[in-house]
Amino acid sequence: MEESVILLTIIGMAAVTYVPRLVPLLALSGKKLPPAVTAWLRHVPPAVLAAMLLPLILMPDGALTLGFDNRFFWAALPTFFAAVLSKSLFIPVMIGMLVVIVWRWVGG
Repeated sequence: MEESVILLTIIGMAAVTYVPRLVPLLALSGKKLPPAVTAWLRHVPPAVLAAMLLPLILMPDGALTLGFDNRFFWAALPTFFAAVLSKSLFIPVMIGMLVVIVWRWVGG
């Protein structure tokens, strides 16, 4: 592939990534959003994270797996409760990692 095509591809990909972020930033800068919109936007990051993680947790091999062999599902349960109780990011991440490490160490 020619270097010019690769360079144009990289520039195009950067533009496609950058422009959708720049337009709302420019359009909304200096404006105060209504409280309902602000409250709604607060829920977007957890919803996106859940939408990305849930299929990986429940279907690690492409099929729904809730059995004992799905270590990610069982690691997600205490991690979820730790997140709800602690309202922190660090504690649930550490608990989830610890459960997976212990599971791999004990269960192989």
